[in-house]
Amino acid sequence: MTERPRDTAEAQRPGIRRVNFQLLPFSYVVGQDDLKEMLKIAWVMGSSVGGVLVSGERGTAKSTIVRSFAKMMYDGLPTTLPINATDDRVMGGWNIEALMEGNPERKAGLLKQANDNGMLYIDEVNLLDDHIVNLILDVVSTGVLVVERDGIDDQGDQEEIVSFMLIGTMNPDEGSLRPQMLDRFGLFVPVRAEDEESVRKDILETVLRFDIERNAGYQSAWLRQGMLEDAQAKREIEAAKRAAPTVRVTDETRQLCARVAARYEVVGHRAEIVMAKAARAVAALGRRGQTAPRDVRRVAEYAIRHRRREVIYPDGFAWSAKDQALLDELIPPEG
Repeated sequence: MTERPRDTAEAQRPGIRRVNFQLLPFSYVVGQDDLKEMLKIAWVMGSSVGGVLVSGERGTAKSTIVRSFAKMMYDGLPTTLPINATDDRVMGGWNIEALMEGNPERKAGLLKQANDNGMLYIDEVNLLDDHIVNLILDVVSTGVLVVERDGIDDQGDQEEIVSFMLIGTMNPDEGSLRPQMLDRFGLFVPVRAEDEESVRKDILETVLRFDIERNAGYQSAWLRQGMLEDAQAKREIEAAKRAAPTVRVTDETRQLCARVAARYEVVGHRAEIVMAKAARAVAALGRRGQTAPRDVRRVAEYAIRHRRREVIYPDGFAWSAKDQALLDELIPPEG
């Protein structure tokens, strides 16, 4: 088996489903700035961290943003996991029809397709069977896809190195994931409808214009400009990913990550690990050679929200004034 480096930015991936202007350019998406930034940070961090879990009420553009980001970074739509997916559909297995005819034929699963496309998108991840979610998260964390195939000589288990960005979305009104599952996602980003009237107006105007402009396709100067802006953003994000391994995570940063995790009494040690890697990604995106306290402050909330002990309660994801005051005490805002 030939291994390829994990998390390598590839402009072209085999099997990708290309799209032109069916999606709003990522650069034109109005609002949800935190989610857009966390997607960039997660992409720079790499797939082994566990991806991003997005939680929010319906109609908040979760799917639109994820798909637009995938188009910008991978030039295609993400592999999407259906709610009723089986083990074989996810992991891969035998082509049953060919097998019944006596011709053993392997059938790639959705995780292999995600490796080819670059991203796996799970909408309503909280409605999936825990077993399926656990299988996916195991592959994401190890980078190894093991397809178990029994009953045919010399064609049993098969291992393959895979790498893809994982994005899950959920509506908390429809239930949550167990804390053990939540912990496996790197960053947790809550979204809600925009409060500002001016922002809501901008969203409306953008949607209405997109409905008109997309019919013109490549003849639309507005959409061409959006694609150019996406291309520039992609180059900057790819440059940050290349630079990230050389960014120094300072001792001050490591101390802050440990302190934040301890003071918020998070479960386990993934929070400080994710915080440090995310802070390094922030510094890389800012073209800086080492991390700073402001980098930890920027990502801390999203690394610890879903890892606190109170997530077992209905309002466990809430970020209260008390939570914010503690963060201000630990890492005072600059300026």
